[in-house]
Amino acid sequence: MSPLDNITWHALTTSQAHFAEGNGMARRFHTDIGPLAGISTSTVEGFAALAQLIGPNEPAALFLKEEVEAPSNFKVLRSIPLLQMLHNGSRPAQPTHEHLALTPADVPEMIALARLTEPGPFEQRTIELGGYIGIRRNGQLASMAGERLRIPGYTEISAVCTHPDHLGHGYAGSLMTEIIHRLLDRGDVPFLHSRHDNDRAIAIYERLGFRKHAMLHLLVLARVE
Repeated sequence: MSPLDNITWHALTTSQAHFAEGNGMARRFHTDIGPLAGISTSTVEGFAALAQLIGPNEPAALFLKEEVEAPSNFKVLRSIPLLQMLHNGSRPAQPTHEHLALTPADVPEMIALARLTEPGPFEQRTIELGGYIGIRRNGQLASMAGERLRIPGYTEISAVCTHPDHLGHGYAGSLMTEIIHRLLDRGDVPFLHSRHDNDRAIAIYERLGFRKHAMLHLLVLARVE
C-alpha cells in the first residue's frame, strides 16, 4: 500500500509526528490544529485505538483507502468519496497576482474565510502546518491557500478558498501556482484532495498540472458516550 493511501497516519508518524498525539494504532492532530486523524489499519483494533484517543462526541476525520463500516460505538457525521490528485511535475506559468505571507495575526480572518467557504477544517493553529499565503483587496482577505499534510517527498496543498465577493479573478489559481513552484523547488510532489463531484475545481486543478490519482473515502465520526 502506498503511504498516500493512508496519508494522515503516515504524516503523523513521519514528517508531522511533532503535531501528533496518540498511541500505537491511532494518531490525530492536536484539536486546535484540526480534526484529522489516522489509524494504522481500518480494523476493529484500529477503531478501538481511535476510541481511546478522542473524547465523547469529539469529531475525527479519516482519509481511508475505501469505505468501511464504523463500529457501533461511533456515530458517522459524514461519509463521502474523496478524490486524491497528484501533480505531474510540470511548472505552471508564474502567478498573475501579488500575494503576501499570512501570519498568526491573520488567523481570525483566515478562520472566518474558511468557515464561509468550507474548503475544509481550519482552526487556531492550522497555520502552523505551513506556508499559508493570501491575497488582500481593499483590506479584506480575498483568497488564501497553504500546506497541510506532509510525508517525505510529498506535500498537500489545502485550504484553497476565495471570498464570494472576489470570485472570478483567478486568485486561488495564482496562490496554488505559487505553492506548486515552492514545493517543486524543494523536491516535493504536490498533491491535494477534492470532493469527487466538484467538477469546476477539478478542471482548475487539472489545468495546473494535477492528475486524478486515487479515490479515497472521507469518514468523519465521533465516539458516542
